[in-house]
Amino acid sequence: MTRAEHRRGAADVRRRSGDEHRLGPSARRFLAARKAVLARLAAWSVAESAQTFLVGYGVAQALDRGFLAGDTAAGLGWLAVAACAVLLGAPVIRGVFAELAGLTEPLRDRLVRRAVDRSLARALARPGGGDKAAVSRLTNQVEMVRDSFAGVVLTLRSFVFTAAGALAGLLSLHPALLLVVVPPLAGGVALFLLTLRPMAAAQRRALAADEALGDHAARVRKALRDITACGTQQDVSRDGERLVARAAATSRVLARWAAVRAVALGVSAQLPVLLLLVCVPWLRARGVTTGALLGAFTYLAQALLPALHTLMTAIGAAGSRLLVVLERFTGPEEGPSVAGAAPPPWRATVPGLPAPSRSRAAPAVELCGVTLRYGARAEPVLDALDLRVEDGEHVAVVGPSGIGKSSLTRIVAGLCTPQTGTVRVAGREVTGHLPAELRALRVLAPQQAYVFTGTVRNNLTYLRPDASRAAVEAAVLELGAAPLVERLGGLDADLRPDALSQGERQLLVLARAYLSEARLLLLDEATCHLDAASEERAEEALARRPGTLLVVAHRMSSAVRADRVLLLDGRRAAYGTHEELLERSSLYRDLVGHWSRT
Repeated sequence: MTRAEHRRGAADVRRRSGDEHRLGPSARRFLAARKAVLARLAAWSVAESAQTFLVGYGVAQALDRGFLAGDTAAGLGWLAVAACAVLLGAPVIRGVFAELAGLTEPLRDRLVRRAVDRSLARALARPGGGDKAAVSRLTNQVEMVRDSFAGVVLTLRSFVFTAAGALAGLLSLHPALLLVVVPPLAGGVALFLLTLRPMAAAQRRALAADEALGDHAARVRKALRDITACGTQQDVSRDGERLVARAAATSRVLARWAAVRAVALGVSAQLPVLLLLVCVPWLRARGVTTGALLGAFTYLAQALLPALHTLMTAIGAAGSRLLVVLERFTGPEEGPSVAGAAPPPWRATVPGLPAPSRSRAAPAVELCGVTLRYGARAEPVLDALDLRVEDGEHVAVVGPSGIGKSSLTRIVAGLCTPQTGTVRVAGREVTGHLPAELRALRVLAPQQAYVFTGTVRNNLTYLRPDASRAAVEAAVLELGAAPLVERLGGLDADLRPDALSQGERQLLVLARAYLSEARLLLLDEATCHLDAASEERAEEALARRPGTLLVVAHRMSSAVRADRVLLLDGRRAAYGTHEELLERSSLYRDLVGHWSRT
């Protein structure tokens, strides 16, 4: 539940990092196919750069050549030039947005086609299933990519060309101005760029830690009974503490990088203005005029600093969001190709099983693509499960609570009908109401043992009324129920259900199942109220009995005694011997390790 989750979380981070590297070639191909759109967008951006240049230059000239020189008309003329440059910004922005549509709309169309292709491929690879994320991907995620991409393009373009116009204006006013403004500006931008990769990695680690902690809490809530039964409360608590510490550590790292980013913004956005004020005497000594100083402040306050602030904000937020969502479209498929690769990870296929063959002897239980959900919109309890249990096998089913173990026994017993897939018992398909001869083939012993008022013999022979006394006594001895029967007064004594404990009721029901003629016994935690020794004796007796035994295990010792073990862990299933699962499944190793220590 924990170490395996940590490994899966780390693998997920590595996979996402690889997806980020794969975005580069796709982005270059996308942009290379739209060179004409990029050229027109650059032309409008050059006009925006000229507009930025004229605003600051016009203010500087209005002061130096106009008002300070005593020429009011010239001053007003240069202010008119600056005002016209501001007004011309409206058609420039209109042209930019018109060309931007030539990038964003094809991107949205491409993502929609890719999402549809993936959903169709998954539907073909998994008949009866579906892509639960398809609607979100086609609507919310596509629009999120479109908006984020448009924001990033607008911000980057605006900063580059605004900075070019402003720096050209500073150079034209006086080169000394660049010596004051450029170093802190470049230093802040460089520091900001250095934070991009580590902060993105920190964001991913924080997200993975938060998801792991939430998943751990959900699993613990559902598995409280298993945790108590295995005595693993301290281990689960330590795992939770490690996850909390990991989430706190990643949050601290993220906060540190956010602080560095704030420093970068302060250095690049605030320090140039302060330096310009401090260096006014030095600049005046080198011939910088009053108008040039005012023009420099205009460039900083009206152009450079707003563009820089927007750049850092947008790249830090929209850029990260764009990368994360794009990975869901451009990353590797989580399922198989239509042309038949390995089974998809959401398909609960049991590895290592031979393909069903009608030429072989009919298996005791056979499930093919079984999906069960309680409600039309509910998550499936069993999802496309394939399973084959041969006649005479002793199989234990293990996994966290709520994972579908009891549902599996109910399906095999015919008490529950799956939405998709086929279920066969002894080669005969289980559909709807079972005929009497098929019902007689299997017995389900649930956790809540049912006994009724009557004699002890009537309770034991309920499934086999014609059983001889010798057979009944043999069953009582095999199950270790002789002391209980003797205490109750013998086989012919009257039995009152309310006088029995839950464990005593289970022991009588297990003897009843042993005495039946059914070839398939299904125990759904039917020994949970017995002590470990009584449970071991009962399971071994039922396993020696002719036929097949399928046990939903209450203790991991049941899995050790079984011929094979079916491990359900939600999205996948594993099937094999105890030794094989120890090698293949980290979850199984954790369960066995907890049980061994207790």
